[in-house]
Amino acid sequence: MVNKTLSLAGTALLATLVVIFDYSLKYSGLKIPFPLLPFLKFDFTGIPILLSLYLFGLYSSAFTSAVAFFAISARSLDLIGAAMKALAEVSTAAGAALALKAFPKYGRMASLTLGILSRCVVTFFANLLVLPLFYSMDAISLSLFITSFNAIQGSISILGGLLIYEAIKKGIPSIFQEK
Repeated sequence: MVNKTLSLAGTALLATLVVIFDYSLKYSGLKIPFPLLPFLKFDFTGIPILLSLYLFGLYSSAFTSAVAFFAISARSLDLIGAAMKALAEVSTAAGAALALKAFPKYGRMASLTLGILSRCVVTFFANLLVLPLFYSMDAISLSLFITSFNAIQGSISILGGLLIYEAIKKGIPSIFQEK
């Protein structure tokens, strides 16, 4: 259990990192387009969101996802795109959190599997509504490609978050000790 002050400071730091990743990757041109649908781009903003889940819990992760929404909205003025990104990341974190609670024996693997699954399911249904309504696109014909993108992006977020979490746990074990 991490103390509340550390949790609050860590959440604020990770939320700031989300903004830094989003802005720096966007303006440097380093976001990687998904080859099958180039309007979808891979990035690293999900890593601090998932790291906040592993370090401080689901509320922390939801807060960092909300910060991602506000940062992307402010940068792009695209409220729908920002909402979809935040929804994708928070659904990944929620699935991973559920897996950690429901299947503690399987920890990382359950977190990865259920995190990706929940992201893909939530974004599939969100895209069924959003794509035709706001972008005049056929969501059904794009659903396989969008789901593939979300599975890969979810893997990047979860594995990146887990990798850093394990490094922190090994390198600074004192922050995980009860006081």
